[in-house]
Amino acid sequence: MTVETDECRPVPDGLVGSVQRALRVLEAVASAGDGVTAKAVARRCGFKLSTTYHLLGTLVHEGYLVRLPNARGYGLGYQVAGLHQRLHEQLRPGPGVADALRHAHRVGGTAVYFSVLRDAHLVVADVVDSPRTPRVRPLDVGFHEAAHATAFGKVLLAFLPAGQRRDYLAGAGLRRLTSRTVTRLADLEDQLARVRATGVADEIEEFRPDLACVAAAVRDDRGTVVGAVAASAPAPYFDAHRDRMIEAVRQGADLLSPC
Repeated sequence: MTVETDECRPVPDGLVGSVQRALRVLEAVASAGDGVTAKAVARRCGFKLSTTYHLLGTLVHEGYLVRLPNARGYGLGYQVAGLHQRLHEQLRPGPGVADALRHAHRVGGTAVYFSVLRDAHLVVADVVDSPRTPRVRPLDVGFHEAAHATAFGKVLLAFLPAGQRRDYLAGAGLRRLTSRTVTRLADLEDQLARVRATGVADEIEEFRPDLACVAAAVRDDRGTVVGAVAASAPAPYFDAHRDRMIEAVRQGADLLSPC
């Protein structure tokens, strides 16, 4: 099997090009921050300036972008905040999840995360952290990328049916994020086999330099893996407190697993 990268990912039939272009413009403005000009957006997206102006105007009209005063360019509109809030509401787990995460946070002394399989995405659904042990950006509610390079992603990938896992990886690819990211499918499958044997995954500097994460599987009453509890910490902390972090995510996952 060949896992394709983002650049050569097959494009499904039936996509609407104008919608794709509008979304690229929205993402370009979001990544640039307040005050990006139309010329800068056109350059980032590779669009003609006239096309970019049409797309920007449409997004401003619909409330997804705003035109900033004093010729400062464009910024995100307030419709985006509404979408983000509704996503949080749809992903919000029950009160038992928050209690389990708080327990894991106390045991491990780190930020902790709960992730689930939602449609075809492995997504972070809840986070518990503190000022002393903050969550890792961009690992926040709604994050759904880089499953091959995150501990909770590895847990959920490990227990997907083989065909579903193959389809997921063919679409998502194995993008290199750091010098330690696993980008060969055979190497990833070796890792996932160990995760299936232990119910625990870890990664050291695969997602971000100087960061380590560990995660444990959450099972439903039939024994099916339906989520993962994960913890993140600076790599030196993980080296010194590996067992403590593993125990924290195991306890958190056990609290959420009825069987």
